[in-house]
Amino acid sequence: MIIDSHCHLDFDPISNEIDKVINRAVEEGVKYFLTISVKDINFKNILKITEQFKEVYGTYGIHPHEAKNHLNINCNYILKKITDNKKIIGIGETGLDFYYNHSDVKDQTNLFIEHIKASKLSNKPLIVHTRSAEEKTLEILKSEMKNKDLKVLIHCFTGSKKFAFKLLDLGCYISASGVVTFKKSAELVETFKAIPNNRILIETDSPYLSPVPLRGKSNEPSHIIHTLKFLAEQKNINEIELAKITTLNFFNLFGKLN
Repeated sequence: MIIDSHCHLDFDPISNEIDKVINRAVEEGVKYFLTISVKDINFKNILKITEQFKEVYGTYGIHPHEAKNHLNINCNYILKKITDNKKIIGIGETGLDFYYNHSDVKDQTNLFIEHIKASKLSNKPLIVHTRSAEEKTLEILKSEMKNKDLKVLIHCFTGSKKFAFKLLDLGCYISASGVVTFKKSAELVETFKAIPNNRILIETDSPYLSPVPLRGKSNEPSHIIHTLKFLAEQKNINEIELAKITTLNFFNLFGKLN
């Protein structure tokens, strides 16, 4: 069993043939999919997909790129969105992206903290996007974790080994995407080899970041098999065993799925 812990099934071109996309993934052993929210207006599409496919679960959150367009989103609003829907199992993706800075740093930070508050109150895991923002991400997570534990998944990790182990010290889980298979990712590979197996998840982030040997093509959940195989080889374990490990890690974080 494989779980794609982060995909965007409401994005083109996946959404145009979603039945075929899911069928192809199921044929490769993908049992469950977590489709991720990035902006408020599209959340209705997330809900529709989770209702249509029993294998698909969802989240509610605002991507840091979109912070400037969601200045009024707060903890209470997020909680209203996730209440009474058992298939919405996480909050995010949220976080900080200082690489592109599509939104002001202050707006990204404020929105990130509102998501964290909602995660603590709801006890639903937080899915974090962090790029070129290691120090600030750690500062915020440490501050918000002082008085209450927080369930955190760092998605599509591409940071330093030092950053990874500071996140692990906070109890975070860390997800590998197709980026780990890229030729330029030698340092990232060494980081994932060092991360304990019981803290690793895998994802596609589809339709982005298709792994080698499909790099450059539109990504989809069925491609996760290439990331799984590559990571298993690097960690010197059987890919079936790694699939079991990452699935158990997902359940430990998000709970068992029906």
